[in-house]
Amino acid sequence: MTRSVSIFGATGSVGLSTLDLIRQHRSKYRVVALTANGNAATIAQLAREFDAELAVVADETAYAELKDALVGTGIEAAAGADALVEAARRNADWTMASIVGCAGLPSTMAAIEAGKTVALANKEALVSAGALMMAAVRRSGATLLPVDSEHNAIFQCLSGGKIDQVRKITLTASGGPFRSFSLEEMRGVTPAQAVAHPNWDMGAKISIDSATMMNKGLELIEAYHLFAVGLDKIDILVHPQSVIHSMVEYVDCSTLAQLGSPDMRIPIASALAWPERITTSCKPLDLATIGQLTFEQPDVERFPALRLARAAIAEGGAKPAILNAANEVAVAAFLAGQITFLEIAALVEATLTVYVPEAPANLEDLFSIDADARQYARAVLEKLTRGH
Repeated sequence: MTRSVSIFGATGSVGLSTLDLIRQHRSKYRVVALTANGNAATIAQLAREFDAELAVVADETAYAELKDALVGTGIEAAAGADALVEAARRNADWTMASIVGCAGLPSTMAAIEAGKTVALANKEALVSAGALMMAAVRRSGATLLPVDSEHNAIFQCLSGGKIDQVRKITLTASGGPFRSFSLEEMRGVTPAQAVAHPNWDMGAKISIDSATMMNKGLELIEAYHLFAVGLDKIDILVHPQSVIHSMVEYVDCSTLAQLGSPDMRIPIASALAWPERITTSCKPLDLATIGQLTFEQPDVERFPALRLARAAIAEGGAKPAILNAANEVAVAAFLAGQITFLEIAALVEATLTVYVPEAPANLEDLFSIDADARQYARAVLEKLTRGH
């Protein structure tokens, strides 16, 4: 049977990788909606190629260009935040939620509330609104499929197992480019050094998060929400080769691991075809060439982001949302040369200390907390830059 799909964030790396897989299996999938932030020309081109029913740009100023580009195709054009939410409610069997940041939350929640199968690639959504999102999943009966390589690995390792028989979940981390750096060496690292990830080809923000290991802290929070085993049963292990993406240990001490080349199309394909599988053009894993797999415990002194993330989800409430917002401000400041690499975590920790709101009861509360947290983070940033 043909599966109907909608892709939110279709012009980003995850969206384009999803479309690449659909391109290889055109007979299996029918595209309902494609969305982008403001790249009208590209989204129109993709909508025509995949014969989509609807193309949406979040930026309303790009609407005229999108509409003109689709004249005579029969493809609907729409723009704005409300249009994204309406697109999420359209009848599609499977929805890829890959809009970056909190901007993706309303459409993701709309798809969940409609009881859809949602492939979640929006890390910030689950980190900031995990409690709200999982409550909505329980109410609507929606299916949430994790797309992050680590969480998709856990999802695959849990297939056929029971969550109450899990003894431990282990998220693996590459350790980033500064895995072997001393604290003194880390003080002087540059943005150019920090974005050069040893294994994955990623954007600047996520590359910096990998370098500070905040990315793994955010993934810890995601895992806490996705897999109901309790925080004390979720560990992080540094694995520089990025071959084992995560592991699940059961009560009988049997451990299952998911292995694969560092290519996001592999976990995307797992989610796209679930519960079946499809072929991909990804490079097969060659363990003989890799030769060895190594592991080490993470150092929370050199990488305090791990400690901050675990403390944030342990406290719950608004803390994860504040952590995420402050980190975005801190990373942007580092990339702009305003603060040092080690001050990224310091800025986040200071923001978590000074801003203590009530837990969000809905998305409106969450957006307010996110905005206020950024203001507090900028105030902390101002103090740090004055001290330089």
